[in-house]
Amino acid sequence: MTSLTPITRRLIETSSEVLGPPDQISFIHSVLAQVGLPRRKPEGETFDRTSGQVSLRITSGDLWNGKTWQKQPLPYGTRPRLALVHISSEAVRTRNHVVDVGDSTREFLLRLGIDTGGKEYAGFKKQMSALAACEMRLGIGASTLRVQPVEEFAAWLHPTGKQQTLWPGQVTLSQRFFESLVEAAVPLDPRALKALSHTALGLDVYTWLAHRLCRVKTIKGDRVSWVALKEQFGHEYAELKDFRREMLKALGAVKAVYPDAGLEQTHGGLLLKPSKPPIPKIAVSKPRG
Repeated sequence: MTSLTPITRRLIETSSEVLGPPDQISFIHSVLAQVGLPRRKPEGETFDRTSGQVSLRITSGDLWNGKTWQKQPLPYGTRPRLALVHISSEAVRTRNHVVDVGDSTREFLLRLGIDTGGKEYAGFKKQMSALAACEMRLGIGASTLRVQPVEEFAAWLHPTGKQQTLWPGQVTLSQRFFESLVEAAVPLDPRALKALSHTALGLDVYTWLAHRLCRVKTIKGDRVSWVALKEQFGHEYAELKDFRREMLKALGAVKAVYPDAGLEQTHGGLLLKPSKPPIPKIAVSKPRG
């Protein structure tokens, strides 16, 4: 008998856990629920992703470390996704654009349920710096919202007091991003996010379905072609067949942690059916000024 892999075991355990309400609710901006960050290390300093009438453009930036400007790469992979969800969730929960992320990388990693080993530690700090430095443009219909999600990324002193590192005790979200987030926050189940923390594509598909399925209005459902799905999720795949294979694998993982997701494979694509969101709709009021 073949033993289960840790990932498979985690998905199976989570599929039972999500049948009950979560202790907390996570949030992501509705645009980022439809068009995500790069999944692999991108070439160049700009990254674009579009789906229908929404679009995301990310431009890499620089951070000042107290002595010099340091060029940062574009953020990519699972870690900045989870960090952005965590930061956004805290901002929505506290109605405050200043978010406490703890006094150390290790503390923050533990909050997200991520391994705190040396390689992970260094890589996560690098991705957080990239996320803090980047500028985003959110295209919504005919409007463009130009934001730098992280407005302030304050360095703190190394424990020895001899060197500064690009790691904050607090992250300050730009006011425009914060206001837009509160207006358009998509609720997510943190248990599902943790179970999918090994796959950037799985995280993107989960957040997309959490936003999309509850908006399907007809019993017949909405058909989405593989070509359209590749345009939205599969820029890094040269061949449609390769993307389709990986997408089906991601959908299998997502279905395990979002059992109410109504979708089926059809000729040339997927059929999305009216479904309950992973978290019942809740009112997200404007923060008090």
